[in-house]
Amino acid sequence: MQESWTFEFPFDRLTSEAWTWLIQTQQRELSIFLSYYYKRQGAVVEKVKLKTDPPLNSQDIGTLCLGFELIYFNACQDLHETQSEEMNLSFQFDAEKKSLKLVGPYWPIRELDEI
Repeated sequence: MQESWTFEFPFDRLTSEAWTWLIQTQQRELSIFLSYYYKRQGAVVEKVKLKTDPPLNSQDIGTLCLGFELIYFNACQDLHETQSEEMNLSFQFDAEKKSLKLVGPYWPIRELDEI
């Protein structure tokens, strides 16, 4: 599985202010996007932050690292655990369409075992 998410991005170029805007205003969408990778484990993602600053040059394609908290919660089992994680993502910025596409890593899914 490899997930991707496209954001409306009201900037003409990638700056530190633009990345700050993305993390602050798109927190919910980023959490949903990253949670897709951990849904089989029963975890959701919260408190997404920029772990390393992406290169601020004229390139429209690059990588960035996001840090976040994984929350495991199950009331029936009296389980509530928090774990810090990080993930490297690639991005594609389109200044004409004013969009930013984040693409997560490829995680192979194990098929069912034959009996």
